[in-house]
Parts: sequence; structure tokens; C-alpha cells
Amino acid sequence: MAAAAPDEHKPARRWHIAVFLAPAVLVYTAIMIIPLFSTLVQSLFGPEGGQRVFVGLRNFQTLFGDPRWAASFWNALWNNTWFFIIHMLVQNPVGVLLAAILSNPSLRLRGFYRTAIFVPTILSFVIVGFVWKLILSPLWGVAPNMLDAIGLKHLFAPWLGQEGAALTTLALVSVWQFVGIPMMLIYAALLSIPDEVIEAAEIDGVTGAKQFFKIQLPLILPTIGIISILTFVGNFNAFDLIYVSQGAQAGPNGATDILGTLLYRTFFGFQLQQGDPNMGAAIATMMFLIILVGVSIYLFGIQSRMRRYQF
Repeated sequence: MAAAAPDEHKPARRWHIAVFLAPAVLVYTAIMIIPLFSTLVQSLFGPEGGQRVFVGLRNFQTLFGDPRWAASFWNALWNNTWFFIIHMLVQNPVGVLLAAILSNPSLRLRGFYRTAIFVPTILSFVIVGFVWKLILSPLWGVAPNMLDAIGLKHLFAPWLGQEGAALTTLALVSVWQFVGIPMMLIYAALLSIPDEVIEAAEIDGVTGAKQFFKIQLPLILPTIGIISILTFVGNFNAFDLIYVSQGAQAGPNGATDILGTLLYRTFFGFQLQQGDPNMGAAIATMMFLIILVGVSIYLFGIQSRMRRYQF
């Protein structure tokens, strides 16, 4: 009796995929997943009688119910939101504009301009914060002298020391540092548009700015959406620039305090303030939930309805 022929339609098991993915999955789990769940668990515990006991949602009740904690949290959340708004209204539109200009084949030294704009992105937060603090210093900064050289010294003010201007100033410094990222992503998206599409538009008389807004901009909307969500995640995880420029207290008078600096002071303590890891974990959990909600709204409410173009 002849042996049964093997099932020719049975899919082959690709064990090599698991082998190659395993190191990355293990590293990601060790440095991301496990710390995340540890933070979520720690937010549900608290000290009682010198021991760590399960307290449920009591830390969150304190965060939102205690006037002192609630005032600090909502102030930091609003500052984070304003920080994000500045980036959305300034960084991303400027990045799109720069990409549109640099994608023009007739522009000379395009490579030099791209490099010059992108270089600040690779600089350390410590360097950027320290340098801009020196530039904007009313005592030894170069900004007053530069404005004085063109007769505009009366416009200078100690922006980093004013409650109403400090956060906006730091947000614009962050825009200066990171505008190269949306510029490069949009630039790559513009270059990916087929030449046939551009040539057809030119034959129809659609050129210049009209071509960009009518033809190119709709084609790069998915890329702009990705840049927007990256901006959202990055800004609600911000910490370094504020800490370097204004310190852990995020002065003046908490005007630049964001969720990252509030988390740092709460978890580790600062000066006379004693650290509280459980309340710090509660703030970190709220940061995670805010980012999760924002990303989910984009993925399921915006991206799923965004028109996609196939070339």
C-alpha cells in the first residue's frame, strides 16, 4: 500500500522568523514592557505602618482630590498641552514649508541647507538648553547685543524669567532643535510622489504653490498624520530641555512645570520635598493613559478614515 502523499498545500513553518525576532522582543520586553507594568502595579500600592501595602486607587484619589496635588497636576498638564500646541502650530507647518522649498530641483545647495537645518536635532538637550540660556541671558547673553546692533534692543526681555513667556520661549527653542525631523520626513514623502503625477499637473497648468496645495499636499497627508502623532508622544514625554533650562522646580513659579518635571520631583524628591515613588508611579500612569488615548484617537478616529493614495 502506497504511503500517503504529504499535503502540498500545508504552509511551511517559518521558525527562522521567530529566531530573528526573539532578541528584539526580549530586549523590548526587558526595557519597556516590564518597567511599564511595574509602574502600573506600583501606583496601586502605598506605605502604611512602614510597609508597602495595596491601596487600590487611593493614590489617584489623592492626585485628583487633594487640592495641592490636583493644582500641580492640572498646571503641568496644561503646560504640556501648550507645549504641544506650539509644536503643532509652528514646528510642523515650518517643517512642511522647508520640505516644499528644498524639494524644488532648481534650488542650489539643497544638501547644505538640509544638513544645516537637521544638525540641531542630533545635539544633546544639555547643550541646547545651556547654549540658549546663555544666548537669552539679560546679563551676558548675545541676544540683547544682537538686537541692539539693529536698533531693536527695546524688544528684548528676560523671557526665561517671565511667567507668561518662559514656556513659550522654551517651546520655540524645542521647535528650533527638532524642526529638521518633520522637514526630512515630508521631504522624503514629496520625493516619493511619481514624476508622472507632477508632469500631468504641469501639463494641466498646475504649477508653483497651487501644485503643492492641490496635488502634493493631499498625497503627503498620511505622513503629516504620522508626524503629528510623533509630535504628540514626544511632547507629552518631554523633560530634558525644561530640566536643563529651568531646573527641577521648572520656574519661574512653576510656569514651565510639565508632567515630566512633576514626575521627577514627586518620584525622586527635590530639596526639602521627600520622594514618593507610589505617587510618582500614579503620575507616570496618567501620562501613559493620556498618550494612549491620544494615539488611539488618531489610529482609530483619524487614520482609519484618512484617504490613502496608491501609486
